[in-house]
Amino acid sequence: MKTSRRAFLRRAALAAGAATLTARSWSQVAGANNDIRIAVIGFHGRGGDHIKELSACQGVRITALCDVDSLVLDEGVAHLKKKGVEVQPFRDLRQLLESKNVDAVTIATPNHWHSLAAIWAMEAGKDVYVEKPVSHNVWEGSRLVAAKDRLGRIIQTGTQSRSSSGIAQAVDYVKKGNIGEILVSRALCYKPRASIGRTSAPLPVPPTIDYDLWTGPAPLVPPHRAQFHYDWHWFWNYGNGDIGNQGIHEMDVARWFLGEDSLSPRILSIGGRLGYVDDAETPNTLIAFHDYEKAPLVMEVRGLPAKAGEKKMDKYQGASIGIVIECEGGHVVVPDYKSARVYDSDGKELTSFDGVSSHFENFLAAVRSRKESDLHAPIRGGHLSSALCHTANISYRLGATQSPDAIREQIKSDKVASATFDRMAEHLAANNIDLQKFQVTLGQHLTMDPATETFPDNPQAAALAKPPYRPPFVVT
Repeated sequence: MKTSRRAFLRRAALAAGAATLTARSWSQVAGANNDIRIAVIGFHGRGGDHIKELSACQGVRITALCDVDSLVLDEGVAHLKKKGVEVQPFRDLRQLLESKNVDAVTIATPNHWHSLAAIWAMEAGKDVYVEKPVSHNVWEGSRLVAAKDRLGRIIQTGTQSRSSSGIAQAVDYVKKGNIGEILVSRALCYKPRASIGRTSAPLPVPPTIDYDLWTGPAPLVPPHRAQFHYDWHWFWNYGNGDIGNQGIHEMDVARWFLGEDSLSPRILSIGGRLGYVDDAETPNTLIAFHDYEKAPLVMEVRGLPAKAGEKKMDKYQGASIGIVIECEGGHVVVPDYKSARVYDSDGKELTSFDGVSSHFENFLAAVRSRKESDLHAPIRGGHLSSALCHTANISYRLGATQSPDAIREQIKSDKVASATFDRMAEHLAANNIDLQKFQVTLGQHLTMDPATETFPDNPQAAALAKPPYRPPFVVT
C-alpha cells in the first residue's frame, strides 16, 4: 500500500520533532551494539558500490534495501543473504522511511529523485548520503540545503574527490600562491558516449518496474530508450547530460580550487548532440563558461573520440577526465579522483600530491559526531556544484544553432572562450563533423543573481530553474 503525501508528512513532522527533543544524538538512535543502521535506495548502478563500500565499514549494518525494480530488489536481497546479511526489502521509499530499523540512508536513484528523496529522509529523522548531482534543478537544490538547516540532519554529497588528501593538498598549494594567481579553472569530461539508437515508437516499461514510482516528480510519459536503467541520463526529464553525470565531479573540484562559495553571475554554453542521430536530448559535446570575478570556470564535455575511427579520447595537458588549473606561473593537472601534479611555465614538474580516504567513512564519522563541520562534502557545496551544471544546461537549452563564424563573432572579446571554442571545432572536424552543415547551439547569455540564485527578468530561464512537479512527488 502506498503512503499518501499528507500522511507521510504528518509522520515526518513527528519524527523531526522527536529528533529535536533528543538533541539528535546519534547514540540515542543507533541500533544494537551502537551500529549505524543504513538503507540503500536505488542500487542498480552506483548504489551497488554503496552496498560494497558500506559492507567494508566498521560499525555499520545495512538493514534495508529499496528499489522500484522488483528484479533488482530481489537480487540485491538474495546477494546479501548469501553473505549472511538479512535486510528488509522496500519498493516504495516512503514505506522505508517509516522504518525504526534505519538511522541513515544512501541515495543513488536517477537524478530527478535525489533532492526529494533526501528531503523526505531528513523529514523522517534520517541522516543522508546523496549521490551527485544532489539536485535535478537549481531551485530544489536550494530547498535541499534549507531542509538540512531546518532539520539539523547530517547530509553528505557523493563527490568522492572531496575526500582526497592529495587534491586537498594541491588546492592548498595553489591558494598559497606558489604558482601565481589562477587564470582559468578548467574541468574536463572527455568520456566516450555512443548513440542510444532510435525508436519508432515508445517502448514498454519492463514488467518488474513500478513506473509511477520510478517517474516520481517527473512527467509520466512512456520511455524512448532501449536501455531503460542507464540512458535516462540523456533525457531532460530525469538526467542532466554528462555535465551533470560525470562532469559534476570535475566541476566541483574546479570550483574548489577557485574557492568560490556562490553561483556564477554570468553563464554561457555552446554545444550540441553531434556525430550521430538518436533519441537522446542532452548534448554529447558542450563547453560551459562560468564568469566568476576571480577567474573563469570552464567545463568541457566531449563524448566523441579523439578522431573518427578511434576509441581513445582526447587529452588536455595530460587529462581526459579531470581538472587543469592554469595559473600565472604554471598549471596543476588533476587526472583522477585522488592525485595532482604541478608544473611550472616551462612544463617542468615541480611537485605532486597523492592520497585518498573513504568518503563513506567520513560520512559515518560525522553521523557519530553530529558535526557538519566533520564532513568533507557538505550539502551546500554539493548544491552549488550541481547548480553550476544546471545553469550551464539552461543556457544551452535556451540557445539556437548558429554558424561557427557567427559564434566566433559573438565571443571574440573573450580570449578563453574563443580558444576553447576553436579547440572544440578542431575536435569535431577530426570526427568528420562540418560545423557549417551540422551547426552547434550558441546558448543564451545568462545573468544570475548569486545572492538569490535567480535569473532576474528572465522568465524562460526561471522556468527551467524551477520546473513543475507531479503530485504527490513535490519538493516544497
